[in-house]
Amino acid sequence: MSTSMDLDPRDSLIAEDIGSPVAPLFTSEKSNGVPTGSVKSFNPKILQPPSNTGTPEISEAMQQHLNIALASEDDISEDYDAESDVKSEIDVEDYPFHGLPINSLPTGLCYDPRMRYHSELNPQSELHPEDPRRIYYIYKELCLAGLVDDPIAQKPLVDRPLARILARPATEDEICLVHEKAHFNFVRETATKSDEVLQYFEREMDSIYFNRLSFESGLLAAGGAIETCRDVAERKYKNAIAVIRPPGHHAEVHCAMGFCLFNNVCVAARVCQNALGESCRRILILDWDVHHGNGVQKAFYDDPNILYISIHVYEDGRFYPGSEHGNHEHCGEGPGLGKNVNIPWPTKGMGDGDYIYAFQQVVMPIAYEFDPQLVIISAGFDAAAGDELGGCFVTPPCYAHMTHMLMSLAQGKVAVCLEGGYNFRSISKSALAVTRTLMGEPPDRLRPTRPTESCVDIVKDVVRIQSRHWNSMHPRDLTDGLPHTERMDEVIRAFQAQHLQDQYRLNVLYIFRDKINRIFKNQVLATPDFDEKENLVVIFHDPPDVMGIPSPSTGKLELHRTWLADELKGYNQWFIDNGFGVIDVNIPLSVRESGESSDAAFQARRELMERLAMYLWENYIDTSDCEHIILFGIGEAYHGLAQLLIQNVDVYQRVDAVIVFTFTNSLRSVTSPDNQWLPKWYRDHSLVFVSSTHDAWNRGEKKLSKRYGSLRKSEGRSMQHMLRLNRKEVQDYVGRVVGLQVGKGKGDTTEEEDGEDGVGRIGRGIGGEVRMEDVGV
Repeated sequence: MSTSMDLDPRDSLIAEDIGSPVAPLFTSEKSNGVPTGSVKSFNPKILQPPSNTGTPEISEAMQQHLNIALASEDDISEDYDAESDVKSEIDVEDYPFHGLPINSLPTGLCYDPRMRYHSELNPQSELHPEDPRRIYYIYKELCLAGLVDDPIAQKPLVDRPLARILARPATEDEICLVHEKAHFNFVRETATKSDEVLQYFEREMDSIYFNRLSFESGLLAAGGAIETCRDVAERKYKNAIAVIRPPGHHAEVHCAMGFCLFNNVCVAARVCQNALGESCRRILILDWDVHHGNGVQKAFYDDPNILYISIHVYEDGRFYPGSEHGNHEHCGEGPGLGKNVNIPWPTKGMGDGDYIYAFQQVVMPIAYEFDPQLVIISAGFDAAAGDELGGCFVTPPCYAHMTHMLMSLAQGKVAVCLEGGYNFRSISKSALAVTRTLMGEPPDRLRPTRPTESCVDIVKDVVRIQSRHWNSMHPRDLTDGLPHTERMDEVIRAFQAQHLQDQYRLNVLYIFRDKINRIFKNQVLATPDFDEKENLVVIFHDPPDVMGIPSPSTGKLELHRTWLADELKGYNQWFIDNGFGVIDVNIPLSVRESGESSDAAFQARRELMERLAMYLWENYIDTSDCEHIILFGIGEAYHGLAQLLIQNVDVYQRVDAVIVFTFTNSLRSVTSPDNQWLPKWYRDHSLVFVSSTHDAWNRGEKKLSKRYGSLRKSEGRSMQHMLRLNRKEVQDYVGRVVGLQVGKGKGDTTEEEDGEDGVGRIGRGIGGEVRMEDVGV
């Protein structure tokens, strides 16, 4: 058969010159074992316009419109060189490889059972969190998934199984690129110490244990990280995962701590920089372990070529490792200023929506701007759902999506090194999801979720701080304060207080504690003679929502296009119409003192609302003659009431019901070591509405503990919408609790009566729609 029959007509001109109908433009050659692209020389004939066009008037008009002059044979040089013309437009040496040379490489796996030799000498409990079996369970999970060619692997295997990377002991010189020689000698000497001395070290040092094989395991972990990172950087593998222990990111230059002997990723990064020079100068270390990697931060704090980004639980410095160095204001120093990025969660309970939001808003924009030549993931899986030490809810698909995003950097040179993670099932499933993604499998779909308000707040603070160092961070930091300004939350609360006093006769309830009174001035209101009513409802709530339509020309919110949405008015009116005493407590979203970080402000807000709840209970609520007491918490403000139940063992005996609305804030558990019956009481006496998009529902068939209360899924699209959508259910529940014949009060409207929910309509029918231009003090 003639080969010309298979040719596209457009290829025939080239085929005559190069002698092959499908000859490639690029050939794959090898230089030092690495494929390189080169261009074949060719002189294609130039296509001439057809001599007889079907619609010459259209062709000529188009030529004139586009200012194109058709070339004649005289205009074309006989010595025209197509190759030189191509080179003048494209740097051929930088042109992509022919085919898929990187994708054809395998993913590497480093695992060595000798790393399990590091274990406790004298276990004080049945299971230590940093259990030697952690790495075995991960390796077994990879085998059962058919990803590893091993006798225990589930057959059939994938087409290209993981390629084994042999771990070797790191050398003293390599370790001392990061650690002091005295620290290396100390760990080495543990191999010769008696059991009594090693147990003394365990008691006196910070969360660390030793046996006489710990030194060997530590060297293997560091050496495994080195080999994994270097092989990826040298393109022996397209990417790799190192299932290693003991972990490393807490180990500091001079000491071991936090289950860590040597700082594995730091040592590996330094070795790669020294060995590979300019081809591996800029390195990104992304740490998603639930604990802050204090050792990594301190090792590279002034290094301009190492970008360290850590996403961790901080809790105002109370969460391990328990120092201020993990807050978002620590950005590096000297030449390394801006190369340290902390994203500190103010509380546990963070989930997929929070981590994806942090990646999209901070991690990836900064990483793209930094343009690393190698990405190392400090992959602790203790933020995974099911890990009690971390207390977060990150799912395997979320870990996969984060990995997938990072694979777009450094031409895919990604090395994953295990850090923490202490639930065998959680770390195994999470590591499997990451490995499958490294091997080219698309991540599983994430369930619909959204970031919590505390996540959005801290990410905004991170962006504000980092905008001083990165062009990709917006909006820029507003460092110049403006005189004669007032906080809008204070203006709005003053308006609310006046409105509630005028319409419902709610008056300010005085607090005789200086700091609490200063923070919560005009925030605590109560109906007259509330303490003499038969039924009393105590409402702790976040401020109402302010919503607006930005100006299309300036992007600013204009007062006449901005509304205050407050569905709680309808509840207050219903309670008052039905004879309840009401204590309405507004908890400002920020109680930040001058100079406080947002993390400190978040914790300060929680502590102050706890003190306020206890003060109100002791001085107003417990001393009242009320027969039925109902606690009502909305948003993050519910924390104060939850802590009241937990800290005071007598409170629950007087409380008849607890009502909670949770939209994006963390779900609160109510449990106390002093009262084992409290969780069961809470489940039997609570009604907890949780948004259908909340991470709490992303648990498959596993049920939430009774300590979270009696949960109801709400389809509300915002907190205000939830309050309206579930109002009738709350009223019926309260009516049953207090024996009230429920009737429709003035504040009672239905979804159908209110119409379609939308901006500027929330609160319609209850007087909740207020233009901001009408708000005054």
